[in-house]
Amino acid sequence: MLETILRNPDFVMVENDEARRGEAGSGVFARKDVRVICDRQEDCLAVTITAGETPVRRVRLRWRFANPVGGQVLGDAWERAYGDLEWMSVNPFRSLPWYALVRDGDATAGYGVMVRPGAICAWQLDPEGVTLWLDVRSGGEGVLLNGRTLLAARVVSRVYSGVESFEAARDFCGRMCVDPILPSAPVYGSNNWYYAYGHSSAQDVLEDADYMARLTQGLRNRPYVVIDDGWQQGRYTPDDQFDEVYNGGPWLPNRRFGDMRALARQMARRDVIPGLWVRLLQDDSAAIPEAWRLASGALDPSLPEVLAHVRDIVDRIGSWGFRLLKHDFSTYDITGLWGWQMGHEMTRDGWRFADRTRTTAEIIVDFYSAILEAAKPHGMLVLGCNAVGHLGAGLMHMNRIGEDTSGLVWEKTLKHGVNALAFRMPQHRAFFDADADCVGITRHIDWALNRLWGGLLSRSGTAMFVSVASGTLAADQEEALRRMLAVNSLPREAARPLDWQQTTLPRCWLIDGEPVQFNWHGAQGQRVCFDDTPLGSEEE
Repeated sequence: MLETILRNPDFVMVENDEARRGEAGSGVFARKDVRVICDRQEDCLAVTITAGETPVRRVRLRWRFANPVGGQVLGDAWERAYGDLEWMSVNPFRSLPWYALVRDGDATAGYGVMVRPGAICAWQLDPEGVTLWLDVRSGGEGVLLNGRTLLAARVVSRVYSGVESFEAARDFCGRMCVDPILPSAPVYGSNNWYYAYGHSSAQDVLEDADYMARLTQGLRNRPYVVIDDGWQQGRYTPDDQFDEVYNGGPWLPNRRFGDMRALARQMARRDVIPGLWVRLLQDDSAAIPEAWRLASGALDPSLPEVLAHVRDIVDRIGSWGFRLLKHDFSTYDITGLWGWQMGHEMTRDGWRFADRTRTTAEIIVDFYSAILEAAKPHGMLVLGCNAVGHLGAGLMHMNRIGEDTSGLVWEKTLKHGVNALAFRMPQHRAFFDADADCVGITRHIDWALNRLWGGLLSRSGTAMFVSVASGTLAADQEEALRRMLAVNSLPREAARPLDWQQTTLPRCWLIDGEPVQFNWHGAQGQRVCFDDTPLGSEEE
C-alpha cells in the first residue's frame, strides 16, 4: 500500500567537508553548529538548515515504508530530457531528480519538492522506503551559511487512488508549483536553427518573417520568428568567418545583421513577433574582468556585477524590440556538465563560486530572477533552454523540456522530442509552457516523418516552432504546414500519452478526446541504433 511521507523522517544525515554524521529522526538534527529541522506545515514538510562556520555539503532524509513498495517508478531530469525518461521497475541505485512517482496497481504516489528549492534535490526509492538527498554545496564545495537559516526544500507528497497515472502526475506537478507565469496565448512560429545552423543574416531573417507571415495570414494570434545563434559578434571572427566552435558573446550584432533595432522593427512590420537567442554566461567581451569568471571561463552568476551585466544584455535586447528571449547553455556553463553526464549529482566537486555563502540552487534561482526582472519592462516572454525546470518554474514563461531535435537526423527528433513531450507533459502549464523543440524541415528528413512530429506538436497544446526556409516545401506540403500552424495558434487541451507506461516512445495519444496512433518508424523501421550515449547537441 502506497503512503505519504509528510512526517518526520526516520533518519537524518548531514555531510560536511570532514565527515558524514547521522542520527535517528525526531524532526531535528543538531550536531556541532549544524541544525536541520523538519517542520510539518499545512501542505508540505519544510526542511531548514542552519549552520555556523561548518561548511555543509549534503543532507540526507530517509523515510521507511510500513509495507514494501513495488510497481513502476518515474522521475524527472536534472535539466532537459535526453530520451531517458521512462516508467521503470524499482531501482534503488538510480537518482530521481526533483520528484518521483510510483505506480502500484491503480494507485500513484508522488514524492517531490516544491519548485525553486534552496538545494539541488534528488530521490532514491527502494522497496522499504524513500530517501531525499539535498545537495547544498556552493559549486563543488560545502556552503558557508555563517549562521543563516536555509530553506532547503518544501517536501510534498500525495497518494492518488483510482486515478490514471498521467492525471496523478499532472495534479502533482500543480502542487509543486503554485505560481507559474504563462504566456497569454499559445506560442508558435519559426526558429532558424535547424535549417541554418548559425549561417544566417538579417536578409535571411526577413525572408523567414515574410514566409511565416504568409503561412499564418489571417490568424489573430501572430507567430514568433526567433533568430537563433549566429547573430552575435562572438560567432564570427574579425574577418567575418563563421566560428564553428565558439558560440558566445560579445552580445552585439555582427556585420551580417547590423542594426538589430531596425531589424526587429522590420520584422514587426511584417506582422510577426521578433524573438532572439542568447547565451548569457558565455561572453568574451574585452571589457569583462577575469575576476568575473569561473575557472571554466564562463561568467560567475554568484557575483552581483555579473547579474548586472546579464540584466544589461536582456534590457538591450528588449529595447531593440524583441519580445521573446531564448536564453541557453546556462546549466552547462555553471555546472560544466550536460544533463546526461550528471548521474547522481548536477555537478562535481573541486570548483567554487566567488560567493560561497549561497547554494548552487540559490545562485541559479537568482540568475533566472535577474533575467525575468530585466525582461518584464519590455513585455518579453522568457524561454529557458538548457535550464533547470524545477528551479526556473515561476521565473520563465516557457522551457525547452528536451535535448535538441534535428534538421539532419530523424532519430534525434524521435529520441529527444517525442520522449520529452510525453514524459514532461504533466509539467505543461503547471510549471511553464512546454517547448519540445522544433520541426526541422530540410531535405535531410523525409517530409512524411516530419509531418508526424509536426502533427503531434500542432495538436499537443504545447509550443510549436518550425525551422524551414521559403521554397523548401511543395505546394501540398506547404498547405499541410499552414494547417498545423493554424491549429497550434489556438488554445487547446493538452494531449496525453496513453501508452507511456509501456514504452519510452509513446505511439498512442489522446488528442481532443480521441485516441490517435503515430507510426514513428514507418516501413523502414529504426534505421540507426544507438547505445546509451546521447545523440549530441547541434548547438554545441
